[in-house]
Amino acid sequence: MPGVKPESFKDGEDVPMKVNAMTSIHTQIPKDYYRLPFCQPHDGPTMASENLGEFLTGNKIQTSAYTINMLQESFCNKICQITLDKMQSRLLKMHIRYHYHNNWIIDNLPSASVGLTDAGEKQKHYAGGFPLGFTDLGDLEDELQTKNPHGKVKVNPTLAKAYVYNHVNIILDYHKPDPNVEEYRVVGFSVEPMSIAHQFLSGFEWDGVSADGHNKMLSTCPSGTHVSRENIAENQVVEEGQNILYTYDVIWKESEIAWSSRWDVYLSEDHLVPAQVHWYSITNSILVVLFLSLLVVSILVRNLRRDIAGYNAMSQLSDEERDEEVDESGWKLIHADVFRPPQNMPMLYCVFIGSGVQIGIAVAGIICLSALGFLNPSRRGSLMIAVLMIYVLCGAIAGFVSSRLYKAFRGRSWQLCTICTSTFFPGICFMIFLFFNICLSFSKSSGAVPFLDVIILAAMWCCISIPLCFVGAYFGYKADSIEFPTVTSTIARSIPEPALMLNPYVSMTMAGLVPFAAAYVELFFIMTSLWMDQFYYVFGFTLMVYLILLVSCAEISVLLVYYQLCSENHRWWFSFFTSGSTAVYVFLYASIWFRALEASKMLVTYLLYFGYMMLFSMAIFLITGAVGALTSFWFVRKIFSTIKVD
Repeated sequence: MPGVKPESFKDGEDVPMKVNAMTSIHTQIPKDYYRLPFCQPHDGPTMASENLGEFLTGNKIQTSAYTINMLQESFCNKICQITLDKMQSRLLKMHIRYHYHNNWIIDNLPSASVGLTDAGEKQKHYAGGFPLGFTDLGDLEDELQTKNPHGKVKVNPTLAKAYVYNHVNIILDYHKPDPNVEEYRVVGFSVEPMSIAHQFLSGFEWDGVSADGHNKMLSTCPSGTHVSRENIAENQVVEEGQNILYTYDVIWKESEIAWSSRWDVYLSEDHLVPAQVHWYSITNSILVVLFLSLLVVSILVRNLRRDIAGYNAMSQLSDEERDEEVDESGWKLIHADVFRPPQNMPMLYCVFIGSGVQIGIAVAGIICLSALGFLNPSRRGSLMIAVLMIYVLCGAIAGFVSSRLYKAFRGRSWQLCTICTSTFFPGICFMIFLFFNICLSFSKSSGAVPFLDVIILAAMWCCISIPLCFVGAYFGYKADSIEFPTVTSTIARSIPEPALMLNPYVSMTMAGLVPFAAAYVELFFIMTSLWMDQFYYVFGFTLMVYLILLVSCAEISVLLVYYQLCSENHRWWFSFFTSGSTAVYVFLYASIWFRALEASKMLVTYLLYFGYMMLFSMAIFLITGAVGALTSFWFVRKIFSTIKVD
């Protein structure tokens, strides 16, 4: 992993543990760790140095009150005792019921969670941290059943008792890279959370001192060994007036795993998602492309050869012989209209294509960098920074493409076209981002981006992206205009009423199914990573699926554009919407997939999910639409340059 330097510790040296923002897949609203009644360091929590990408992704890394020393095991360490007031009790209950998770970090390793399976066996989960606590409906059901023994009990989940995990077993794996040097590296970090209603021995009470000599004060902690679930007599309930004592054990285990391989288990999630599943996705995508390619070869190429040969043979006949032949039909009839500028909003057509090319090239660059290992989960925020920087730098490409097309369609207001290209999609993203940032601020979420970082984003857009777009537009408009093989008439030819199967709206609606079918399997893993706090690092598969998606968009667009030309339809917007309709199926899939989140009833959760998925689908619409439109543009120029026109 380039740019990541290993850190070694000596025996007894302090190993800092940091806490990140709490997250929940059911609310999608990260919260500050110290918003809840947890123990704080003696000198107060301090922020770790964070980059712009970490702020944008909701990370808030701070110091903790936990003391850990290399190879020094300790048991039942007491941190602090907190007496819950009414507000603290309500806040803690609410976050437990919304299934919030702690996200702790040691030596840049996120904490894995050790839990029990249904069979009672311990199992590690490497993504998403570990829960704050749990709720138990059983106690409430028994209580209500006792009060009403002959009636049917209906339990309100919000009234269930909540229990907090106030004790953790911190399990650390270490590796000694050099036998001759007494230095060690952390290669594994997991947390086993427990809920224990701690009891003091008779005559003892909390005095605020956390020292090993005071372990005998608690009857709930065994002496000289770590706490296990079998020793728990009673769980720590969350109620007003409860005294919650936070404790922890530190356990060290030697490991043969090298420091360079310590992230492997996180990225593979302990092999729960084998590579065969991704190969199935690739195989599915390749089969879709092969099917499309066979259609293009067997139908399109064969028909084109026949059409071109027939048109050229007819052009060699005399006028008398041509009159005796059957009237011309097919795509040659619209040679004087096919290169006419888009009938509705030709500038917007060029803006869409320029924006789509910018996003498409930026996405390809980001996936390639990730596949090469330069962007990985161990470097928090690096992916978001790369997204911003590459997209901003690709503004020159967007300006060049949109201006070239706009000039080819005889546009005159190239400055306005460039301004629209540089502000259309980024402007929509920025406005939605500001709206969500305000919503998160009112929700007191750590995901709310500070004002200074909002200014930095605006400066990147206004001072880098927009000027680069104008630079690209300048060179695009100064270059020679794209030449068309036929002359466009002054009066547009009327478009006949098409048959049902050749209706443009039917074709545009159904065409998006094919590219979507080529990518939907891998889309499931991407959605899981985005919204369910899972690590995603199979960017090699992503790159292959992305290329296959673009190829399938190009092929389906060319095929359907040919049939539209045969039905004398010369409108350019069709080529864009044909492949761009893939985004409609992506959004529909996202709407169905939303049920997997088991989302809370909070309005902001729905706004965040569907708002960002709308932006995601819009980006796919622009990428796939631009690929289909540019491929069709090349195809139409190619076929009309092969025939002789009087």
